[in-house]
Amino acid sequence: MLKLNASYSKKVPAEGEYSSQSYHASIECELPDGLNANQLQERIHDTFELVRQSVEAELHGGNRQQQSQQPQQSGKTVPASPKQIRYLLDLARMRGITPQQIAAKFNVADVQQLSKQQCSNQINEWRAA
Repeated sequence: MLKLNASYSKKVPAEGEYSSQSYHASIECELPDGLNANQLQERIHDTFELVRQSVEAELHGGNRQQQSQQPQQSGKTVPASPKQIRYLLDLARMRGITPQQIAAKFNVADVQQLSKQQCSNQINEWRAA
């Protein structure tokens, strides 16, 4: 059994000269043995993303839906994994949402064109609901 620790800290300016307030969250979880490198990386990414989004949600009043609709920052866009897309489509099916509706929300021709970040944000939004 592997143990994963993920944490995220953020400092934001506070009232007063040279003042800031720190926010921090961390999680420890166990991962099953036998994960390959890609599966391990995906679990690490998803766990860290959950912790990061939790801190950001607390800072912004817990409005996760607004957070998931923020535009992608420029830079390298990593495509969503097939497993991530399958999970997203399973969650959508349970909510009566079609793949076409998801694609339209993110302005892509097909859900296969979603980025890892877009897919992760939508999954987290639905899991939190």
